Amino acid sequence: MTVSWVLAVDSGGSGLRTALADASDPAHVDSVESREPVRTGDGGIDAEHLLDQLLPMARTLLDRAGGGTVSAVAIGAAGMATLGARLRAELPAALAESLGVRRLALAADAVTAYAGALGQRPGAVVAAGTGMIAMGTDLSAWHRADGWGHLLGDCGGGAWIGRAGLEAALRAHDGRRGGSAALLTRMESVFGPAQELPGMLYPRPDRPAVLASFAPEVGECAAEGDAVSATILAGAARHIAEAAAAVCPPAASASGGCEVALTGGLFKMGDPLLVPLRSELAGQLPHARQVSAAGDPLTGAVLLAAALATDSLRLPRHPTLLHVPTEQGS
Repeated sequence: MTVSWVLAVDSGGSGLRTALADASDPAHVDSVESREPVRTGDGGIDAEHLLDQLLPMARTLLDRAGGGTVSAVAIGAAGMATLGARLRAELPAALAESLGVRRLALAADAVTAYAGALGQRPGAVVAAGTGMIAMGTDLSAWHRADGWGHLLGDCGGGAWIGRAGLEAALRAHDGRRGGSAALLTRMESVFGPAQELPGMLYPRPDRPAVLASFAPEVGECAAEGDAVSATILAGAARHIAEAAAAVCPPAASASGGCEVALTGGLFKMGDPLLVPLRSELAGQLPHARQVSAAGDPLTGAVLLAAALATDSLRLPRHPTLLHVPTEQGS
């Protein structure tokens, strides 16, 4: 019997991951990945570059599976909401021609993070790594908070924490109030002398990632008893909880109350961040239930593709957040 496969894609700053799953059994997947991020140019995310990577990966997965057809594809991509116009314009026809796919979902990575964490249940998900965004839904519409980038927001994310930690280190270097000698020592061991930091940091095109690379140092200093570091993480926890509270559906509109899940690499910091965050969530969202994320954004893309293939997609469509171009009115 020929198996009907679904293909799922997670495209982000560290590369492209692609998974193949049986539409009737999406829990079992085979996956491949590329360490080359999809290019972004003046026209947004480069559709041709994505296809140049995706199609060979899809053929590799199909060959390993022994053949079959792809019934649905779901692609989650960082920047999809604001930079995904070329993907929405070019991918439907290209995938129909190359793989014979007529069912396609193009999602923001925050949406695949949501689907991976909570599936198709109402609730709220905070995705935090270098940046921070909260997504919530009552299954009728999406609600977003933050995710505005390191200059305008992403409050409480890795770059925010790292920048606050470096500022506290420089305060200590200058002898100003609010400084941390522990963070100054960490900063100089990671980046070198304090006076050289601006010249090293400001010209970098990857400034958010460089800032975020210092967040674990803040976590370690907090774990060792540094009060300034602990205060920074308490502030991050407050911002993250505020974003979750802004998007969490009211208890009356979500069966059993609002579930809140956390996903992303920032939360690997552990107790220095999670202890104050749990406290903030309990205070700001007393009606919510904190639950563990079931899976990651690639898991979410697999779920979306399988739901498309089986006509069971319940998450709300949206022109840029969850675009389903094969459906009338999408």
